[in-house]
Amino acid sequence: MKTEFMDLSRFDLTQENIALQLDRTQEGGVQKGYVPAYHFYIIDRKTGKNAGRCDLRLGHNERLYYGGNIGYTVFPDFRGDHFAQKACRALFKLAKAHEMDYVIITCDPDNIASRKTLEGLNGELLGVYPLPDWHDMYKAGHLHTCIFKFKI
Repeated sequence: MKTEFMDLSRFDLTQENIALQLDRTQEGGVQKGYVPAYHFYIIDRKTGKNAGRCDLRLGHNERLYYGGNIGYTVFPDFRGDHFAQKACRALFKLAKAHEMDYVIITCDPDNIASRKTLEGLNGELLGVYPLPDWHDMYKAGHLHTCIFKFKI
């Protein structure tokens, strides 16, 4: 797997009516189990407005098993048009370029919209698991997570 950041000018990070615009890259932190990550704005191609954010975390470890390789949020005014699914599909292309065979995406079991997003991407639900007490999500008050695996 390639963990060095790539020149994104050669990638098509669009998907129908959205485009991903790089916000920043972030180096990993070995002590906390953090991996390198790309952070993007989700741009509505019709209006040119920022519709949300997403990120791709490179690699696999126990922290990412519970937290996922991909994170996303879509702002309220842009919900209902599958922007999160489209952003994930664009990120799948980048993950593949990094020689990742699969990605993990997780969501809170009570987040019905996010579960529908992941189900719509045809991921394999590995299960709903309790979060370990050392994980940042547990410390933020989340007790369980749905874990989906996507082969790419």
